Amino acid sequence: MQTTAGRAWWPDRAIELNPKLKECEPEELWRTLKHELAHLVAYERCGRRRIDPHGPEWRTACADLGIAGEQPYHTLPFERRKMKRNHAYICSNCFAVIHRVKPLKRTVACYDCCRKYNRGVYLERFRLIKHIP
Repeated sequence: MQTTAGRAWWPDRAIELNPKLKECEPEELWRTLKHELAHLVAYERCGRRRIDPHGPEWRTACADLGIAGEQPYHTLPFERRKMKRNHAYICSNCFAVIHRVKPLKRTVACYDCCRKYNRGVYLERFRLIKHIP
């Protein structure tokens, strides 16, 4: 983990915390643990239904765990790793440019166009094309 404070894995019901939290105040460690536990509680309550990771179900779980008003993202001073995105791809339909660190190894289509015009299913006419500036 580089910049995230923790991760919750559902349905494994596991929580992973960033080792850098050892250097923070104990209150910050507990808050992060409760934040991740709220994810598991929200997913458990909703069963197989898809929910937004920081949506209303998560906010309700946060309130139940005593951290009402919890923010989705932390403000800890974890140093970000900067990666240069040298590979650009363009959608021939909406002209959106997608920048990537690694080149695509398989054919990929513009997700927004596929979702809008084909119910999220891959469609060849929205295939991303290597963009050469």
